[in-house]
Amino acid sequence: QVQLVESGGGLVQAGGSLRLSCAASGRTFSNYAMGWFRQAPGKEREFVAAITRWGGRTFYADSVKGRFTISRDNAKNTVYLQMNTLKPEDTAVYYCAAHWTVQGDYYSDPDEYDYWGQGTQVTVSS
Repeated sequence: QVQLVESGGGLVQAGGSLRLSCAASGRTFSNYAMGWFRQAPGKEREFVAAITRWGGRTFYADSVKGRFTISRDNAKNTVYLQMNTLKPEDTAVYYCAAHWTVQGDYYSDPDEYDYWGQGTQVTVSS
């Protein structure tokens, strides 16, 4: 069992930045590929970014590429999402997720993830 707790959300003006954190506990963090997803009101949960077990590779949704950066610190059992140049359409609840794997892959399908955090609200005002 892995517990995930997100933090760092809030209200920011368009063009601003936020850094989300997701702290993991319960199992060996480096055994998990990690991902960030988001869900806006009335919309389905969508993929944002993913990172491999050791952080060597990352993958982004086209909508955030060049603005968001996913990273991880396995010594701190934490994955981050640095969000720059935020837009009103980035407003959503952001979730981190963990996928147990022995492979060095990343995953963009939410059905592939085993554990989810409770989410943190990000609101971008225009």
